[in-house]
Amino acid sequence: MQRAILAPDFSLSRIVYGMWRLGDDDDTGPAHVQAKIEACLDQGITTFDQADIYGGYTAEAIFGGALRAAPHLRERMEIVTKCGIVAPAGRHEDARVKHYDTSAAHITASVDQSLADMAIERIDLLLIHRPDPLMNHAETGGALDALVASGKVRHVGVSNFKPHDWTLLQSAMRTPLVTNQIEISLLHTDPFTNGDIAFLQERGVVPMAWSPLGGGALFKKKNKRLAKILDDIGERFDVDAAAVAVAWLMHHPAWIAPVMGTNSLSRIATLGDACKVQLDREDWFALYTEANGEEVP
Repeated sequence: MQRAILAPDFSLSRIVYGMWRLGDDDDTGPAHVQAKIEACLDQGITTFDQADIYGGYTAEAIFGGALRAAPHLRERMEIVTKCGIVAPAGRHEDARVKHYDTSAAHITASVDQSLADMAIERIDLLLIHRPDPLMNHAETGGALDALVASGKVRHVGVSNFKPHDWTLLQSAMRTPLVTNQIEISLLHTDPFTNGDIAFLQERGVVPMAWSPLGGGALFKKKNKRLAKILDDIGERFDVDAAAVAVAWLMHHPAWIAPVMGTNSLSRIATLGDACKVQLDREDWFALYTEANGEEVP
């Protein structure tokens, strides 16, 4: 599988396995989670995406159970996680209201907890999960710089940031931000025209795409015409419609890295099928046109 280069010494697998639903499975035992990890690794999917809040602050520990049982897997993967959201659940059940916390104390404590939960010594990529309207950019940036300097975190980035949020935080940092994980799919095409992707592309920054299948809504009845085009293209490459939708994102020159989430082992085994699809420009625009409900001007 191709690699997405985020820094001279760091890359992600072009498709990333997202673990936000890890705690939703009927079986969250180490052996079953290990089977998911190995199904990814067998395809060259080496990057695993987490967040402290996933599963009500349980998903990292579930993942860590598998890594404790099979520690040899750690050297074959890149681990991404996020922090900054405080919700009334799990270890933050006493929170009065869901909120964001990008203070140095919270970021540092979150990283320490993530390292312990996942049974690892270093996070490969730490993301600030959401823009915080109360962010003190000097404090947040300083905390991220310190975590990199300490060796607890290898690289840092953000998630769901607009260009102005990015430049504000980066202005207070020595360490470069290496990605922005944003929502991009055939059902959410705004980033292609609102400046989000252009901003990153200009800087040579690889975007990560969450919900690349629109949370499954892409295949609901109301989108049947779009699904038909995906199916027709899929027949040419002997893959399903989902693989084509992911390939559509990967075709963009910004080198988008889709984050795919599923608990089905059979579905995990086919995530790499998107790499078999070679779209041409008219294929891409046929899907873009149907997704937007009108032809380009």
